[in-house]
Amino acid sequence: MAEIVMPRLSDTMEEGTILRWLKSDGETVARGEELVEIETDKATMVYESDQEGPLTLIAAEGETLPVGTPIARVGEASGDGDGNGGLAVASPTALGQETPVAAAAPPAPAPSAPAAAPSGDGAGRVKASPLARRIASERGLDLASIAGSGPGGRIVKSDVEGAPAGAAPVVAAAPAVQDVATAKGATTEVELTKLQQTVARRMAESKATIPDFNIQIEVDMEECVRLRGQLKELARGGAEVAPTYNDMVVKACALALREHPNANGSYRDGRVLAHSRVNVGVAVAADGALVVPTVFDADAKALAERVRAATITPPELGGGTFTVSNLGMFGISAFAAIINPPQAAIMSVGALTRRAVVTQSGEIEARSMLTLTLVCDHRILYGAEAALFLARVRELLQAPAALTL
Repeated sequence: MAEIVMPRLSDTMEEGTILRWLKSDGETVARGEELVEIETDKATMVYESDQEGPLTLIAAEGETLPVGTPIARVGEASGDGDGNGGLAVASPTALGQETPVAAAAPPAPAPSAPAAAPSGDGAGRVKASPLARRIASERGLDLASIAGSGPGGRIVKSDVEGAPAGAAPVVAAAPAVQDVATAKGATTEVELTKLQQTVARRMAESKATIPDFNIQIEVDMEECVRLRGQLKELARGGAEVAPTYNDMVVKACALALREHPNANGSYRDGRVLAHSRVNVGVAVAADGALVVPTVFDADAKALAERVRAATITPPELGGGTFTVSNLGMFGISAFAAIINPPQAAIMSVGALTRRAVVTQSGEIEARSMLTLTLVCDHRILYGAEAALFLARVRELLQAPAALTL
């Protein structure tokens, strides 16, 4: 039998969580067939089998395991020894069945005894997978009232989904004297997903280690608005065919990065690394966290949709040399994003709005304006070079025909 192990689906992945098996225990799987959904530190991805044959599941849904840990076996048993080629029998808990009793185990206790409560971790905290905790929190269920079928009594996804609707939610007892601890009312602990934990760690690292500064510039987008309108007309009203304003900003940044290589660099161990490729990451909100797929030759909008649909591939989540973050669709006029280390800078894009502007001829006109904020790592970029880079981006957007270069 061949083992399938927890794959490394990103360059920073150390462990993964089995969210959902797409094949059942005992079912025959083909090479290249979708096998399992795995939550990594960056996104939720579907992993395809690299083996073919009958499937034996080892890891249960909801389990979090280190990279390289066996999660399933594929193929027929050799027939030697115990009939499994010397390999342990896979746990059927992935299918919601009871855990099998080992051959040397003592007899089970009488059925009249009540079911044991899930075991804790020694610190009074119920043992449960992150996914099980999240589902329990969403349904208002008390984990302490749910029996776990995972290893060591750990509560997994299937246990929570199978819990009766009447399982009591956690309710804080009313104290006789209100103090600081109880003044906030009942408190529910929400455990972060792997993706959220990674974003939190990297953003804290960024703010703690990068001496950053930011500069802003106003861009007259009137020509971009006119160009996009023309492209939509040529596409017979197909707005999905015409590039978005964010696409235009990404392209303008890419062209300007070629002319200002330091803005396309990164800082590592006291050295500035110059990158030959211009790979612009586009920040996308997904599953309550931030994912940054990298635009090589792909359309940014298509990438965003694939991130939310969990079909993004590992290479498209790495290799970025610069990042664009856009909150304009939420009506935010301007903001300063946090640099994605080890990159040199990040571009923050505000909302495109109609404003009264004084033209060069002294007249007041309503123009489509956009605020761009460039946040820079001062170890790589200095004020003057950053200002020149930002001015070049504005120049390209105000003459959008240059974006076809």
